[in-house]
Amino acid sequence: MARALIVGCGCHGRELGGELAGLGWQLRGTSRRSEALAVIGAAGIEAASADPDRAGTVFELCGDVAVLVWLLGSAEGSPDAVSAVHGPRLQSLLEKLVDSPVRGFAYEAAGSVDDRVLAAGARIVERAGETWRIPVTLIRGDRGEPGWATRSAATVAALLTG
Repeated sequence: MARALIVGCGCHGRELGGELAGLGWQLRGTSRRSEALAVIGAAGIEAASADPDRAGTVFELCGDVAVLVWLLGSAEGSPDAVSAVHGPRLQSLLEKLVDSPVRGFAYEAAGSVDDRVLAAGARIVERAGETWRIPVTLIRGDRGEPGWATRSAATVAALLTG
């Protein structure tokens, strides 16, 4: 049974996690807010504290993870902080994943974050996939669309099935 780590496991992360669980996956979801961890756990997802602004807090959760899902297309914060999470922080994490058991990376390339920031993040992910030959995928589409979680779960699962 494969395990996914969902970084940014808010309501849509929990919805995606439910779809992946239905496909037989084990899930771990992160939040940097301690009050959100109970909500993640109540959804049947193993909750873990991590801050995407500090790659080490995410990386330390990857020891038994097959796929990492960077579900931060609608991240909130200052423009500089959000840009960093989709830029240098993302790059740093991807460099660390080379030395981990992670076999696939899914990046949410749509959301309320500025399109230019998401496009730059998508390029970082695609370059990492080419450089280190790790399967990567981009999650696109409006989270509010019917079937978003089902389609996104299929996209994530395809990282391991080709």
